[in-house]
Amino acid sequence: MKLSIRHTTRYRFSEPVVHALQRLRLKPKSTQGQQVLNWKMSYENASPELDYDDQHFNAITLVSVDSGVTEVVVQCEGTVLTEDNAGVIGHHSGHLPLWSFLGQTRLTKPGPRIRAMVSSLEEAKGDRLAFLHALSSRISEQVEYRTGQTGPATTAEEAAELGLGVCQDHAHIFIGAARLMDIPVRYVSGYLMMNDRIDQEATHAWAEAHVDGLGWVGFDISNGISPDPRYVRVATGLDYRDAAPITGISFGTANEMLRVDVAVEQQQADQ
Repeated sequence: MKLSIRHTTRYRFSEPVVHALQRLRLKPKSTQGQQVLNWKMSYENASPELDYDDQHFNAITLVSVDSGVTEVVVQCEGTVLTEDNAGVIGHHSGHLPLWSFLGQTRLTKPGPRIRAMVSSLEEAKGDRLAFLHALSSRISEQVEYRTGQTGPATTAEEAAELGLGVCQDHAHIFIGAARLMDIPVRYVSGYLMMNDRIDQEATHAWAEAHVDGLGWVGFDISNGISPDPRYVRVATGLDYRDAAPITGISFGTANEMLRVDVAVEQQQADQ
């Protein structure tokens, strides 16, 4: 499937910027199951300083914000060709060994609620793939998808206790629970073509677990499926912080507003 993607991020600051650097993880991966045909990034009131791949093979662009501005706009546009591999990404690659995806982070660390969730799936623990599918279903049952209740700093256990969250929270709960079973798991940020609309207000997030004989396998807990050709992988990491589309530091100002506009649609073969 050929997908056309447009992604605009707009920062408005309450006061003029003195100095700021932003780390952008916005370019999709050319990896198993997808190929980036073209990708263009443009900036208003900011300048690219450095491009590099991080330890997760995420494509990073470091940009500096122009001094004295109160607004920054980052625009991305491109085309990605995807395949249907039933969510299977395949063999592990990258600078980090598989065991590094077993350790809990502040965002994924399980507490009593997540431990109870894992204990309730005792009958599925003999089959890793069956357990992961059962875990995804259990999270969807117990944590209702609802926006506005959690944020980037919400932990997996907090979302599980609340019983509410978004795709980021579902992924963190899944990761924390699977790592309890000594299963390597990673967080994925990316794009999803919706069936009912083109324009969206956010990127998407899901998880990938490593299964012997298959390699990395994707699980979109929020939608109850494994990723198909409508999904585009952008960045992976131990949790959201490793794969966030934009992170950075600024001096002499405070963020007032962040607005994201995303459009994902299928492109005709002759385009």
